[in-house]
Amino acid sequence: MSDRTVIKSDQEWKQQLSEEQYRVTRQGGTEMPFTGKYHNNKQQGVYHCVCCGEPLFRSDEKYESGTGWPSFWRPVEGHDPVELRDTSHGMTRVEVRCPSCDAHLGHVFEDGPQPTGLRYCINSASLDFEQKD
Repeated sequence: MSDRTVIKSDQEWKQQLSEEQYRVTRQGGTEMPFTGKYHNNKQQGVYHCVCCGEPLFRSDEKYESGTGWPSFWRPVEGHDPVELRDTSHGMTRVEVRCPSCDAHLGHVFEDGPQPTGLRYCINSASLDFEQKD
């Protein structure tokens, strides 16, 4: 479990989030590939947690992985997602969650570009984007 600082009831989350955002972030769901609003976003800015506003990823670290989900090779410094072992769906993966509110974001894999070699594969439904002026 993460060291959460934002705690809300299920009812509060349901009031704040869309049905899809709730399904993904609070129930650990996954959006269909190539359907999320940020998978092809090329604008400059910062991606925040849709639940609590925590800054998570910068557009400078986003890259095209071909997977259909926004992919990043590094999180915002000092805002590293919490990593949990995920054995659902008959495979072993590393789930990533928001360090502030424990929202499910996606998964991290060790097949990304250098310098980290990591691919944070993140659901658009778990993100808000703040465009840089």
